[in-house]
Amino acid sequence: MKRPNRDLLVLFKDKSMSEQAIEWEVDRLNRLLFTVESPDHMCVSCEILDLDKRKVMRSRRHVEMILREKNRKPFIFVNNLN
Repeated sequence: MKRPNRDLLVLFKDKSMSEQAIEWEVDRLNRLLFTVESPDHMCVSCEILDLDKRKVMRSRRHVEMILREKNRKPFIFVNNLN
């Protein structure tokens, strides 16, 4: 699995955790985020709000198409359903 390049701020209650335990926790968190941020999960958990056409698009094809666009048109928003 390719490791994503990201900065994480992880706060622990327990000060006595070893360096190896901290590395394990951060690795598990990275794996979880890598899975959740996949395009399949993003298409399920987001919708597109097109204010010009006054439409809400929830189909996987539309969401995926908008998320892949480099330059989005004005007044098109990606709304997370969570």
